[in-house]
Amino acid sequence: MTVTRIGLISDTHGLLRPQAMAFLAGSDHIVHAGDICDGAILAALATIAPVTAVLGNNDHGAWAAPLRETARLQLGAFALYAIHDLAALDIDPHAAGVRVVVSGHSHKPRVEERDGVIFVNPGSAGPRRFSLPITAGEILIDGADVSVRTHVLMPTGT
Repeated sequence: MTVTRIGLISDTHGLLRPQAMAFLAGSDHIVHAGDICDGAILAALATIAPVTAVLGNNDHGAWAAPLRETARLQLGAFALYAIHDLAALDIDPHAAGVRVVVSGHSHKPRVEERDGVIFVNPGSAGPRRFSLPITAGEILIDGADVSVRTHVLMPTGT
């Protein structure tokens, strides 16, 4: 069986680092969880793989008009739901058959499973905010098996 790799990125805030592009290379699909701040970032990511992006609270202008606040991505039996701010989650993911919820906004990388649903925030891949590392993430789908992780692109202090 072929493993499907979904690259995760969020909160680029107008900066797409080479480290993020290198990490996302080889993805079958990329999800950007908002606060993109520049349409050129989506175009650059699309050179790697198809992109699903959601609107962040800092995404404004004509380039952002086509974006929605949420997106559902169906890959066979696997469903992913993307939203920028997890506090605005408008569905019951378990009841909706969603396996993974991807969000951004907090800039804090996190993976947590609740009620059979994996919640992941890939953290911030853009300009450093606070004292948090620069991170991205990935979902690996192998049949019915799903694994999710975040990856440090640049640790704090660099």
